[in-house]
Formats: sequence, C-alpha cells, structure tokens
Amino acid sequence: MVILDASTLILIAKIDLLDPFLGTLSIRTAIPLAVHLECCGEKKSLDTLMIQKAVEDSRIQVVAVKNRKSVDRMEEDFSLGAGEAEAIALALQLEATLVGIDDKNGINACKLLRLPFTTAAGFLILCRERNLIGKGEAADKLERLAKYGRYKNSIMDDIRVRLEEYP
Repeated sequence: MVILDASTLILIAKIDLLDPFLGTLSIRTAIPLAVHLECCGEKKSLDTLMIQKAVEDSRIQVVAVKNRKSVDRMEEDFSLGAGEAEAIALALQLEATLVGIDDKNGINACKLLRLPFTTAAGFLILCRERNLIGKGEAADKLERLAKYGRYKNSIMDDIRVRLEEYP
C-alpha cells in the first residue's frame, strides 16, 4: 500500500499525474483523514476536485489512524503538521510499502523510522520509467512541478537527467 501526504498528493494532481499514477499501479493508495481534510476541505480548485473524485471512485482510500498517541508523538518528535504525522502513523499502522511525502521533516522522520518513501518527483520518474507517460509529457510535468514544488535547482536538474534516461 502507498500512503500519501497532502503536499505530495496535491503536487501530483497539479501536474496532472494523478490519473496515470492511480490508473496503472497495482497497489492500493490511501490517505489519512487529516490529509483528506487538507486536500479536499474548503477550497474547490481543480486539484481538489481531482483528488475528491479519486476518493469517490475508490481509487484513493481514506483511512483513520487508530493510534492517536502515535500521531501526537510524530507531531512532537519530528515537528510535523497533522497531515504528515497521520500519513507516517498510518504507514506504520498498515505496514505500507511506500510513503509519498515532500515535507523535509517528514522525509527525515521516514528515514529515522526506516519507512520507504519518495516524493512527487519520484512518482514522476516512476511513471516515466514504467512508460506511463512519454518523454515530452514528462518534461512538461517536470516544468509544472518546478512551478508548484519547492525543489532546489540542482534537484530539478537531476530529475531532468533521470527522465531523459528512458526511451
């Protein structure tokens, strides 16, 4: 199971990678309640509507974290927001195979807890690697990711090179 935090899910939706990502992966995808509220709460942008539709179509499951103490501890120990803390706690609860997280403190928490993780950029590379999107489409999505994400130029250059590796 893949667990996503809000920033990664929103970025995937903003760069129009949500459908290729969800439509072709054979593993289930879930988000905790806090991430659902963060993504689909009050504002009604295009990415919000795309995420809500994926939830309504059961392509993304919304799952409650059972251990609230674990969430509180994640927030305190790693200085995480509610969404990131719930995503990591849910990943531990469900023994997730991968956590999608773009928050620096969340990434550090995953490293310390030995949880496999990736970022929205990692999902872009995965989709290109599996030939779910073409080279030109990947380049377009990378430019949009540079616009919406908070990636350093050196990281964007590395991603660009990695995307070019695939025919």
